Amino acid sequence: MSKYNFDKIIDRQKTNSMKWDRYAPSVIPLWVADMDFESPPCVIEAMNNRVNHGIYGYPSEPKDFKTNIVNYVKKHYDWEIEENWIVIIPSVVSALYSIAINCTKNSSHIITPKPVYHHLRLAAEQSKRNFDEAELETLENRQFLSLKNLNKVVNKKSELLYFCNPHNPGGTVYRKNELANIIDFCDEHELFICSDEIHAGMVLDNKKHIPIASISEVAANRTITLMSLNKTFNFPGVGLGWMICKNEELRKRASHGLGSIIPNAEIFGYIATAAAIQNGNEWRLALLEYLSKNRQLLIENINQIPGLSLYNMEASYLGWISCEKLSLKDPFKLFLDNGVAFQPGYMFNQPNHLRINIATPQSQLQEALSRIKMAIK
Repeated sequence: MSKYNFDKIIDRQKTNSMKWDRYAPSVIPLWVADMDFESPPCVIEAMNNRVNHGIYGYPSEPKDFKTNIVNYVKKHYDWEIEENWIVIIPSVVSALYSIAINCTKNSSHIITPKPVYHHLRLAAEQSKRNFDEAELETLENRQFLSLKNLNKVVNKKSELLYFCNPHNPGGTVYRKNELANIIDFCDEHELFICSDEIHAGMVLDNKKHIPIASISEVAANRTITLMSLNKTFNFPGVGLGWMICKNEELRKRASHGLGSIIPNAEIFGYIATAAAIQNGNEWRLALLEYLSKNRQLLIENINQIPGLSLYNMEASYLGWISCEKLSLKDPFKLFLDNGVAFQPGYMFNQPNHLRINIATPQSQLQEALSRIKMAIK
């Protein structure tokens, strides 16, 4: 029995929650990637202590902050990095956009996976560079970025590959040989990689997250890794992130605009992140156990619903559901009309799919699954 109560229903109406405000109060929102669980007690306590101090001036980076990141990354991902490779950023999303502009030329070509978290694609699109999407391949119900499909879209102007691991929306955790293949491809075609690894702390089934930059010296010099504890410990509203980049020239380019066009990290982002690094792991493990049970509930139910199928969810709380067999123009609307809000597949450029967020108390997920069954009936 966990000492943390993930079954507790917390009313999020009237709290200016993006997740709960978008749709009618009667709708169960299983869309945007934020969890309906309280943050860990250590984070709440650290934030309360800082609030009670009463002065919220401009923060400076806490003394051991980068040392703690170095140790955290070594402990959890077996990756040895140095403090000077780390750049603190206010958010992973803003970095995705700035990297496309700062680290490529106007004439460059960018590759993004498809499907992928929409900000990776939008970052490529809004940079005004040419870009192409490399479709993920599905093998034994598991989606991954294959060399075959990368080779279909690469050209001599290709300079940047956006990568996402654990994959959002698919939930794939890349294996070492798959990462090595991607590195070889990027080395051969002289691409650098921007790897969004924000869900790294949420790998299920006791598997290990492997940062792509940790694979080899070549990988380390070609990669900007973006990480954050916002998702794992559920404080995206106060969050902070960091870039890890060994290559000094690439790191400088990627950092351009920080503190001017991109704001510096704020005080509560430092407080929450430091607390999670130091004391959050027990809570994180309890969370993963709870999410595994929710995933089991999802699998058992979705597989009984005609027309729906779920890809393997190896990490996080985001599931990717194919509705291709429903042959509906807008599956999102069907379920919304029946009281469940998914993340619509068109956001990932695949309108016949839906993304589900299962990070909600089990009773709520159970009710949503009943509504999904009713909608199909």
